[in-house]
Amino acid sequence: MCRCKESFKDSKKHNYSPFLNNLVFTVKPLWANVKILSSFQTSNNDICDNPQFIVGGASRTDICQGDLGDCWLLAAIASLTLNEKLLFRVVPQEQSFSDNYAGVFHFQFWRYGDWVDVVIDDRIPTVNNQLVFTKSAERNEFWSALLEKAYAKLHGSYEALKGGNTTEAMEDFTGGVTEFYEMKEAPKELYKIMKKALERGSLMGCSIDSLVPARFETRTATGLVKGHAYSVTAVDENVEKESRVRLVRLRNPWGQVEWNGPWSDNSKEWTTISKSEKEKLQHQNEEDGEFWMSFDNFKKNYTKLEICNLTPDALDDDKIHKWTVSVNEGRWVRGCSAGGCRNYPDTFWTNPQYRLRLLEEDDDPEDNEVACTFVVALMQKNRRKERKLGANLFTIGFSIYEMHGNKQHMQKDFFTVNSSKARSKAYINLREVSQRFRLSPGEYVIVPSTYEPHQEGEFILRVFSEKRNTSDELRNVLNRVVSEQREMNTEGFSLENCRSMIALMDMDGTGRLNLQEFRHLWLKIKQWQGIFKHYDTEQTGCICSYEMRNAVNDAGFRLNNQLYDIITLRYANENMNIDFDSFISCLVRLEGMFRAFQAFDQDGDGTIRLSVLEVRAGVKRLTGCS
Repeated sequence: MCRCKESFKDSKKHNYSPFLNNLVFTVKPLWANVKILSSFQTSNNDICDNPQFIVGGASRTDICQGDLGDCWLLAAIASLTLNEKLLFRVVPQEQSFSDNYAGVFHFQFWRYGDWVDVVIDDRIPTVNNQLVFTKSAERNEFWSALLEKAYAKLHGSYEALKGGNTTEAMEDFTGGVTEFYEMKEAPKELYKIMKKALERGSLMGCSIDSLVPARFETRTATGLVKGHAYSVTAVDENVEKESRVRLVRLRNPWGQVEWNGPWSDNSKEWTTISKSEKEKLQHQNEEDGEFWMSFDNFKKNYTKLEICNLTPDALDDDKIHKWTVSVNEGRWVRGCSAGGCRNYPDTFWTNPQYRLRLLEEDDDPEDNEVACTFVVALMQKNRRKERKLGANLFTIGFSIYEMHGNKQHMQKDFFTVNSSKARSKAYINLREVSQRFRLSPGEYVIVPSTYEPHQEGEFILRVFSEKRNTSDELRNVLNRVVSEQREMNTEGFSLENCRSMIALMDMDGTGRLNLQEFRHLWLKIKQWQGIFKHYDTEQTGCICSYEMRNAVNDAGFRLNNQLYDIITLRYANENMNIDFDSFISCLVRLEGMFRAFQAFDQDGDGTIRLSVLEVRAGVKRLTGCS
């Protein structure tokens, strides 16, 4: 292996968990004995006479694992039930087996930067009229089984859900970003961090490593299971007779098999506290997979804790910050941009590169250090879905370098003479690697890579910054101006639209608009606003999608029929109307594409021929990345 001059801790290859990497699956001919229900309607072949989507509210006890090895998913679902707002985003409430029932259900998942709707029918695998996979403690309740089926469809099959990491599902349910804690390296304030996480609606899971593959999901003498995912469902304190005991409540997605040590369901500790204290802790002496244990025993017995934050607010900080996020999509291509880590200096520089501008330091009067806080999260795409084709998770990581004013792709010489300013702790085979940083204001370049070169795959790179960014500022200015125009019935511009405007008009690459650039943008918006008003004759704030062809023509763009069809599909709502924000968003993107094309059409004949490097340059102009 070729070693680079800079000694990197993160250029060592790490495997996250033997549970993910050494587990060997034996695929049995299960389907020979499985019946697929054609319907939940009452008949001799049905599971029950009175099927219900949700019975008495969705709760963590509605999730009991079946024969599929997806405890990681079910632990995430159990955590999801603790936050109704999040739950009903994933599991829309208006569904049932009675009112307007059509035999289908739909669920929503965050998928690499976008929320997608997954529609399924109501057929579920059974053996002898019993559900094979996830089931509820209530025989006639099916939301959890249907949610599992929708998630399996998202990834291509039930088989694709075997083995995984709880954080994958947590992020797919929230669009959040995950922080990991190894118990042996946990901060002193871990209990406080966990308590704040639950208060802020974060999802939490934990597990016990098993270094021997044959011992996965084996029960210990204390009732805990190695190589198995648990949900953290509560953190509390028992205060009785001047004593204070910190407690953690966990749930086994099996719906059974519980901790049998101190503070377990039948332990003597419960006899020493008052009835009111038991009620506060919601103590239940049932074999339902949920149990309490002391925080000290929690740290002693579990090896990993995962917290999926809805925003990257530091959980050891009492302040809640306003974060903004930028999402960049990319791919590693063999022979072109799959350069591997810094151990491969001849190819490392070919990896995709993304500019990061830290413009303003954090607002913290108690901190004398001039620094900007941000979180970088690198996520590889579609590896689970492509597992049936032999795909496994790559070992991934990233490095951050300081640079000054260079807008080009950084070459080999740059990385030979410059050390990274920050980097992921290690290259690791997880779907996502994320980390929090504090760096001085300035310009940086982020280089995401696989550990080995020549590995092809897609990824998204998310950067969460603490300070308000230029897109927020532009949005506030534009929305204030638009709101003062009484004849305009609009809710204003979206943040995504404002980001596109900045990318279009930022000629000097600073990430901000100077006065001339803003004036040019405002004149464009005024022109397009006039066109919109012309076709919004009833001042509803929308124009009919059938008028979009004429409106686009009036804006100076000539498109073919296929592009007009795509615009309607992309921007029209269910009533075939296009609102003002969508109208401007469409024209901003058309302006950017026409401008990029014209830059290459030097002879003005309406056709261009591009080399690979020129295609890359064109993508850079449209996306703002290199």
